[in-house]
Amino acid sequence: MDLNIEFMQETLPLVAQGIGVTLELTLLSLLLAAPLAFYFALARLKEVPVISRAVRAYVSFVRGTPIILQILLLYSLLPSLLNVGVQALGLSFNVFEAVDPFYYAVLIFTLNTLALLTEVFRSALGSIGHDQLEAGLAAGLTEGQTYRHIIIPQALVVALPALCNITVNLIKGTSLAFLMTVKDIMAIGKVAASYGYNYLEAYLDVFLVYIVLCTAMQLLFHYLEQRLGRFRLAV
Repeated sequence: MDLNIEFMQETLPLVAQGIGVTLELTLLSLLLAAPLAFYFALARLKEVPVISRAVRAYVSFVRGTPIILQILLLYSLLPSLLNVGVQALGLSFNVFEAVDPFYYAVLIFTLNTLALLTEVFRSALGSIGHDQLEAGLAAGLTEGQTYRHIIIPQALVVALPALCNITVNLIKGTSLAFLMTVKDIMAIGKVAASYGYNYLEAYLDVFLVYIVLCTAMQLLFHYLEQRLGRFRLAV
């Protein structure tokens, strides 16, 4: 089978235009999930009644179901629930047309990332000895100040490799956003291919874009790990 090189050259810049949407979806999901994931992790570590069990059940549910199933289920359910709420308030607002699918995608990927980050933060915080907290309190710091200035910086370095994996997997996972009609890298590639049925060429373009994007992200995290982990050299 001969590849249509000319089609690939024309399509590659079009596919690359979806990088912005993919990165925006990835970063928003991480930023929205991170604060709550941190508190969920603390609740797990401190064994807070009710909350700890609820978080454990939530994490187990998310990790035990395919993300494509979560997308299909929530994307079918969320608009209908919003529409019921709008109608109950007596508002003349068409949820199905007015709400951009991008926001549904952000919510769904945030909920998925929340469970993964909770486990990463729990593991990273648990790796820091309890004596660090005791030393901070003995020095006159509050518990919040001790976490902010002593524990979190150390835990962040420990968590970086896992955070890199989550981020790279999230970038790749957002390719499923095309199921919600979000025009990301994958969606643009599929649309371009559909005109002349050049699916192989389009998928190769998508493949190249994801390879470059994910490699760049891994290099960024490697740089951050080296910069933030300098204190380990003294150990």
